[in-house]
Amino acid sequence: MSEQYSSKIVTYSVFLITIGVVGLSIISMIFPALIISTTYEFPHELEPFETSPWALPIVTSSVILFSIGYLHKKNSLPSILSSGINFILNFEISKKTSIIIGIVILSIYIGLSVEELFLDEVNQWPDFLILKEALEIWPSTDHWSVYIKEQNTRYVRMILLDFSQDFLQNIKLLPFIASISVVILTALVTIQISKKRFAGIISMIILLQSITFIDFDTIAVYENFWVLFFLLSIYSIQKKWWYASPTSFILSIFTKAYVVTYFWINIFFIYRADIPRRTKLYILASYGAVLSITYAIFETGRSIIYDEIVRIDFNSFLDGFTGWGNSMQLDPLIVLCIVPLIVGLFKKSLNGIKQADSILILILGTILAGPLISLVTDFYFILPYRFIPFVIAIAIGIGVFFSKEN
Repeated sequence: MSEQYSSKIVTYSVFLITIGVVGLSIISMIFPALIISTTYEFPHELEPFETSPWALPIVTSSVILFSIGYLHKKNSLPSILSSGINFILNFEISKKTSIIIGIVILSIYIGLSVEELFLDEVNQWPDFLILKEALEIWPSTDHWSVYIKEQNTRYVRMILLDFSQDFLQNIKLLPFIASISVVILTALVTIQISKKRFAGIISMIILLQSITFIDFDTIAVYENFWVLFFLLSIYSIQKKWWYASPTSFILSIFTKAYVVTYFWINIFFIYRADIPRRTKLYILASYGAVLSITYAIFETGRSIIYDEIVRIDFNSFLDGFTGWGNSMQLDPLIVLCIVPLIVGLFKKSLNGIKQADSILILILGTILAGPLISLVTDFYFILPYRFIPFVIAIAIGIGVFFSKEN
């Protein structure tokens, strides 16, 4: 009973913190000038409570979705609508069918995206010039520009991009393969948590409809290697080869140091994982070793760039919450369903799917990462591609909606 009580406290705490952070992000999207007008140090004429065009759609969609959920729970929906919802919630497909559907979805996705491999990335993203110059001196970090130096401290990333460019003769090819793998892993994580193959298919579709994901899936300078390794670190926690989890996580860090802010997400996934306690302790110990190794390597390389870019600014932390709203402008489905989704995942957790809490933590952590980075440095900008893990969290969360409740 004590363990159930403490678990319920965790569930409520996770929900309240997540809804608070998401609420702040939503408010900054409805009132774009609210936070900036508070933190901006110079005279301005900003109207803090001037609403954006998102205000009405966000409120309307939330009211509609909450109303449908409430009426369905009370068995007050029209029978045809209620039957349709129940059919979807109970629908499942065989392993063979799920593989076939998954292959079809991936084939369509690859077919529509493959021509992007032959575009000149300089014309797509000017930052590619920085990457290009970094590759010319790789593995050296001897350069006058701190941006070039920083590129070549991402050792795993640069090895993979160098291989794609020199051996595969197309720098975009390996990043595209990584993006395809991210789609597959998104489905696998969803199936692992929801115990439903149909939910995995849903998560693939949600991810592939995201403009944020599609815009960067073949881009070398904003590759998805770090996302792939991070997802693999989560997926492998509940596998026999759990030791791949800390290994994948350290690979993700040395693909993109930004992932350091996700460390506690993995710790929570371990806590909620359906595995023996002894295995949890082994994994936690291995993550402790990962943290020590990462710290030692960063300390060794401190003189390269990190002393130059670190500072603390609380106003920048608050400004960081506006990054989510700015980046999600082209993903209306995610914006319009996020609040009902969080409440729905909370209910799923109370009804027995404890790893729904983990999805809430994933949503929370991938939003908070931007403000946390802004707190300690202005070297990194909160660009839309940094929210790809957040988009994946939403895709998994929607899939978990189709979970079997215990």
